Parts: sequence; C-alpha cells; structure tokens
Amino acid sequence: MNPSPSYLSEPDVQLMLEFQAGRKDSFETLLRKYYPRLLNFIYRFVGNREAAEDLTQEVFIKVYQGASGYQPHAQFKTWLYTIARNISLNALRKNKNSGFSLDEDIDCEGDSLKRQLPDTRNLNPKEELVQKETARVVQEAIQALPENQRLAVILRRYEEFSYEEIAKTMNVSVEAVKSILNRAKENLKKSLAGYCSHGY
Repeated sequence: MNPSPSYLSEPDVQLMLEFQAGRKDSFETLLRKYYPRLLNFIYRFVGNREAAEDLTQEVFIKVYQGASGYQPHAQFKTWLYTIARNISLNALRKNKNSGFSLDEDIDCEGDSLKRQLPDTRNLNPKEELVQKETARVVQEAIQALPENQRLAVILRRYEEFSYEEIAKTMNVSVEAVKSILNRAKENLKKSLAGYCSHGY
C-alpha cells in the first residue's frame, strides 16, 4: 500500500520520514514534542506512574526500531497514539492489579505534568477545595470506566482529539466513537450524581 499523499506534507510525518532516511535529530524533535503528552496520556489510561514511564519508553523504542517500515497512511499523531493504546492495553491485561494514585504527578525533564486540574488562582480557599475535590472525583469516575470508554474519554477530554482521530486511534468507525462516548457519559452521570455535569 502506497503512502497517502494527504499526509505527506504534515510536519510530523516529514520528521518521521527524515528519521527513516537517517536523520536522528528528527526523531529527537518528535521525542521532545510527544514524550510529555504521551506520558500523561498513558498515565491517565493505566493509572500507574512507574508503568506509564516504562510504557512510554516502550512506545518510542517501538517507533525507533520500526522506522524502516514506517508508511504515512495516517496522521503521525494518530499512528503514535495507536501504538500507545495497543501497548497500554497489553500491559493492563497482563497486570489487572495495577494501582491508581490521584495524588501523584509525573516529572518529565523537571516539569510536573499536572492532571489538568481547574485553574484555582482566583478562587478563595473554600472554592479551591471544592474544585480540586470535584476534579479528583471526576478522575476516579473516568478511571472506573470500561477500557474502551475510558480511552475515548481521555482522547476527547484531555488530548482534544476529533471524533475522526479517535476513530482512527481506536480502529473503529466515527459512529462507534460517538456511541462509546455516549455510554461513557451516561456512566459518568451515574458515578458523578451530586457533582457538576461535564461535557465530552
């Protein structure tokens, strides 16, 4: 199958093709751009800091080692997240007892990757406490979702993927993505009864 011309002009695809041709600095550029995002994505999905760090490294090792066979049939981003999804799912199924800590942040090159808590700088202490508690409960509710619903919600809510990008990452149709998100929304409504509703 030949590469799709529609993706060949994308900067990330160009970087990957340059790396394929032998330019290691192009891979380093992709690593700097995507490592923090992918680390946070995997952490949200598997719920374990050490596992997320190991799995993120595994993803980039796979990208590095598989560069010779790379074909740009999709956006680089969705291709990369598909690899991350597969590796994360395999890890979860091997270790059903993986822990989850809402209090843990991940440090990456000196920067703490926060879990996108609301901006509390202009809130009084009581309001700040309520905001943080709500965010904690939402995170717990998302973590309790079935794997496919949790994945779709994280991609939509935190990674800001379009329905089409989620569909390609999950290897399902756009209609299936919408159905999965609707089921997730209903499950979250039940889990978050008494808390504010959240849109996805």
